[in-house]
Amino acid sequence: MLRLERLRADHAPALLAFERENREYFARSISDRGDAYFEEFASLHRARLAEQDAGVCHFHVVMDGQGELAGRVNLVDVEEGDAELGYRIGERAAGRGMATAAVQEVCRLAATEYRLATLTAYTALDNVASMTVLGRNGFTVVADAIVGGRPGLRHRRRLGAEPGCGR
Repeated sequence: MLRLERLRADHAPALLAFERENREYFARSISDRGDAYFEEFASLHRARLAEQDAGVCHFHVVMDGQGELAGRVNLVDVEEGDAELGYRIGERAAGRGMATAAVQEVCRLAATEYRLATLTAYTALDNVASMTVLGRNGFTVVADAIVGGRPGLRHRRRLGAEPGCGR
């Protein structure tokens, strides 16, 4: 069981701990955030909250059944009914369907709460787990892409077409 919570100021300590705890794990499959991210976390967190307040992004933390922060799922660059999906689930929660469920829930929110029509996501070719999550959630490959300097794919999903994610 998981719950998505819209990013708030009081998530900062748990989110920073989550990012630090999983930094090496994430770097195996996606680009590392770099030292500056951790050094400037407080100001970056405030900036994300401002972007969210402006409606250009929708940030969420993923809480597990015990109320612990297990991941994040974000919709960024919201414009004209479209947004880019990004997500990361921590190592302790990996392989248990949490990413699939979190993406499913954010698709529902994107269609119903945020009134979006399409989502785009990118994966590196060697990130099979992420490609599987997207496929299970109705995303299809639409183009080749470069992701973090590596060969990848661009995926797209129209919202409202599948049951459970309609408007």
